[in-house]
Amino acid sequence: MTHGSRRNRPVAGWKFDNSYARLPEVLFVRLYPVPVPAPKVVVFNTPLARFLGLNPDAFEGDEGAAVFSGNRIPEGAEPLAQAYAGHQFGAFTMLGDGRAILLGEQVTPLGERYDIQLKGSGRTPFSRRGDGRAALGPMLREYIISEALHALGIPTTRSLAVAVTGEPVFRETALQGAVLTRTAASHIRVGTFEYAAMRGKPEELRNLADYTIRRHFPELAAAGNPYLGLLGAVMERQASLVARWLQVGFIHGVMNTDNMALSGETIDYGPCAFMDAYDPGTVFSSIDLHGRYAYERQPQIAHWNLARFAETLLPLINPNPPEAVAMATSAVSGFADAFRRHWLAGMRAKLGLVNQEADDRSLVEELLDCMHRHKADFTNTFRDLASGPPLEASLFQSPDFKHWFERWQARLKRQPETREEVGRRMNACNPAVIPRNHRVEEALAAAVERADYSVMEKLLGVLSRPYQEPPEESGYHLPPPPLVQPYRTFCGT
Repeated sequence: MTHGSRRNRPVAGWKFDNSYARLPEVLFVRLYPVPVPAPKVVVFNTPLARFLGLNPDAFEGDEGAAVFSGNRIPEGAEPLAQAYAGHQFGAFTMLGDGRAILLGEQVTPLGERYDIQLKGSGRTPFSRRGDGRAALGPMLREYIISEALHALGIPTTRSLAVAVTGEPVFRETALQGAVLTRTAASHIRVGTFEYAAMRGKPEELRNLADYTIRRHFPELAAAGNPYLGLLGAVMERQASLVARWLQVGFIHGVMNTDNMALSGETIDYGPCAFMDAYDPGTVFSSIDLHGRYAYERQPQIAHWNLARFAETLLPLINPNPPEAVAMATSAVSGFADAFRRHWLAGMRAKLGLVNQEADDRSLVEELLDCMHRHKADFTNTFRDLASGPPLEASLFQSPDFKHWFERWQARLKRQPETREEVGRRMNACNPAVIPRNHRVEEALAAAVERADYSVMEKLLGVLSRPYQEPPEESGYHLPPPPLVQPYRTFCGT
């Protein structure tokens, strides 16, 4: 395995400063990715590369293939696999990066710090019975959906590149192997704290907590109780994040504690999908048999995950266990109010409301109930409200909607804005396009089955401007045709 860059190549622009690698080594294992035989970059995120301070020209051809497959380690990187635990569908287990390697932390020209991680880069000590590899389809799905969320303004990890490996991975059948390069504010999870807490060594836990505060919440360092402050700050970010998921119809699908990043970014895109017709009970994941992670349950699960996080912090919050429990319980109990505040603020914006009235929540809920009864498309309904409901749509002809519409119009008249100003405001926060599931599947099929990435590139182009109306003839705004079977997504491991 070669280190550094070759002669006569443009300077790549790597600027690693690997603070996580300076933590106690119980939190990770140092190792290199497992080499692959014939790597090739099939998708590369040029705008993200430039944002990170990287030179896209330096990754053309064999150089990019070597770096983004793990065959060549960039200068300054310190590869490691992180240790963590997690509650998966409510059951606790010890985990870790079973198929991912953190190369290090790139410091951008703006001085921001981002993890650079290879996903699908081979076995690690945490792989258990897995092969440490990833298939092309799920890695492309993560690229598409994570970039879509970024364009929607929702905090998320992002995708820098996908490289095929030239070797198969074996699941139900033989599939093309691939490696995703993911960027993140960090990969510190609730599960990272669960791992440290389970070891029962307070100094290790304190080291991790102090590091997390320095990296993500430096303003808490001077707080009277920084660890209670950490719990509150993480709770606030999660309340905001999940509210924003609901406002665009996003369903994460696998909200295990190891998939909750303390930075407040969306992380891990296995069985995720976007809802078409509004139904709060929507589940896409093939393994979520009881709807634990259904659309409407995401706030409750975030609350549950935060309670697990609070449990890990108890020894740091207060040395007296009963007092620590009381303080943490009081903090976590504020999640429901924080979530409702973020959710209602976002829903007000979706309806063009610029001030607050006491009945706003019931106004929103009446519309959603109406949409559910009529199986109305979530995304298009809000977009249509901004421009004026189309007369042919069954929802807009129903008596219950007409009653709601009159109520909404009366509410808008109590604001100073004109109808045109309201429409512009609504269009700025109600996307015209989302990654429709059938469009994502169409792009994945073309790429995986025919090595045709043009469908995906066109889709990504539209998704990068979600608040702009796409050409009418493109059909990107249309919901899917009726399905014989419900749409299902699958975990990518």
